[in-house]
Amino acid sequence: MHIYPDARSVVHDISPDEPVILNRPHAAARAAHFFAEKFPGKSLYAVKANPSPELLRVLWANGISHFDVASIAEVRLVRQTLPDATLCFMHPVKTAKAIAEAYNVHGVRTFSLDTVEELEKIVSACSSADGTPPSDLRLLVRLRVSSEYSELSLASKFGVDLADAAALLQQTRQHCDWLGVCFHVGSQAMTPFAYVQALERVRAAVAEASVVIDVVDVGGGFPSEYPGMEPPPLEDYFSVIFRHFEALPIAYNAELWCEPGRALCAEYSSLVVRVEKRRGEELFINDGAYGALFDAAHIEWRFPVNALEDDLTQPVTEFSFYGPTCDDADFMKGPFMLPEDIQAGDYIEIGMLGAYGAAMKTGFNGFGNAEQYVVEDEPMSSLYRGDRVDPRASDNVVSLR
Repeated sequence: MHIYPDARSVVHDISPDEPVILNRPHAAARAAHFFAEKFPGKSLYAVKANPSPELLRVLWANGISHFDVASIAEVRLVRQTLPDATLCFMHPVKTAKAIAEAYNVHGVRTFSLDTVEELEKIVSACSSADGTPPSDLRLLVRLRVSSEYSELSLASKFGVDLADAAALLQQTRQHCDWLGVCFHVGSQAMTPFAYVQALERVRAAVAEASVVIDVVDVGGGFPSEYPGMEPPPLEDYFSVIFRHFEALPIAYNAELWCEPGRALCAEYSSLVVRVEKRRGEELFINDGAYGALFDAAHIEWRFPVNALEDDLTQPVTEFSFYGPTCDDADFMKGPFMLPEDIQAGDYIEIGMLGAYGAAMKTGFNGFGNAEQYVVEDEPMSSLYRGDRVDPRASDNVVSLR
């Protein structure tokens, strides 16, 4: 794969007709090293955020050895890419065939669940041909927690209610070598307090169940930086989580896990698009809601943008985007801040698309092709460079972090 210095050099060299994905392995390596070194436990990469084999290898090489897989396809992909990785099947609703293949073929021992029915399914699928139940399962009961401090809720689909958690923990304890509790505070948690609330629910559930807990998995939700979303430093999240984890009524040697997805891969990629038409403050571009910009369209996520032309001189103003398909729904409200004199034929780089960007691309309406190149410059935003200003600090406020 050809390596370029930056997005401008890609445009100048190939003048692409179709969108181009730019990957920054050094940014993903830096994020992986950060979590491997600073999170006070194990970090499981949530593969759904970006299943690129190249990315998986970068994360592995920089200290991420455990992977949160949510489907049998992800199990197969990671096992094929990283034969020695530890795989944790953390989707709470799985088919019996997927469980059996994961356990018997790919060596998966860790599964999550949120119902008695799923517990019975796991035990049955992992039992031997003569009906002998497995003795080496690591089962994590997913607890329903609030997503009120996150930009995207994950509170309604999965998780056992606190009122029913104790009974499920007690039943699960009878069938596993390790028992754990897991939860997910939602995507892009904007304050560490999201984890405080969730861990208090864990405390209540464990105290009522009176069972030995071997692992607490705080899930994902660790944020990245986008326009209008400037989270506190990740170290603040880690310290708050660890302090409350240590106070839980659990085994003295219990492990602490997390499942970062966005935080490990958001800075990995950006996207170069071309303006095909301008209509007032609306720009028609060649990627959109059915491509890498799904989040920009469907949840109005704002991504950083940068015009790549050398002859644009006007100040920036607000633009919205239309994608290339025939659907009116292929619309991205933004606002995206670009020079007032941008026109058809100009190129734009859209940053921070390593998470849920390339992974969401479809071929709908005949669009979806995208070449990929490696670039050596920095992502548009980063939580890992060490040069970021703490958003809580100002000229007359002292940060006490």
